[in-house]
Amino acid sequence: LQGSLPKVGIRPTIDGRRRGVREGLEGQTMAMARAVADLVGKSLRHPCGLPVECVIADSCIGGAAESARAAEKFARAGVGLTMDMDPLMPKAVWGFNGTERPGAVYLASVLAAHAQKGIPAFSIYGRNVQDASDSSIPADVQEKILRFARAGLAAASLRGASYLAMGGMSM
Repeated sequence: LQGSLPKVGIRPTIDGRRRGVREGLEGQTMAMARAVADLVGKSLRHPCGLPVECVIADSCIGGAAESARAAEKFARAGVGLTMDMDPLMPKAVWGFNGTERPGAVYLASVLAAHAQKGIPAFSIYGRNVQDASDSSIPADVQEKILRFARAGLAAASLRGASYLAMGGMSM
């Protein structure tokens, strides 16, 4: 995939516990992933003018097997930024601030795990609590998602490229 434009990988992470916990949130979680993909796809373009593409995992990720399947899909698709343990790939986590979900707890634990391993991750968290029925992406969260995507795409585009001559010469 040398020379291809990097894509944004979206991993809709979910509480993996069954018997009502996971099953009750899968639809909403995948809808949130699609909403983020729509936001990024409509808002951002590569420097060449082409729209930024997003790749969403085929299912919610609540365990290692689902995570591995997503990683394989993302590698085939040319994903350049996502949420995983690859130390070379820019990553962000949106901890949904909802009335029925512990988004802050999830976000803090993921960021702590990444910090322990020395892997930076961008934190996304909404200022206000959302009701369970509110499927919108708040303006402050939209801005954080787009800010991360812009920076991550720049880093992914430069990975493996020679950029020592950036900026030109002055004499």
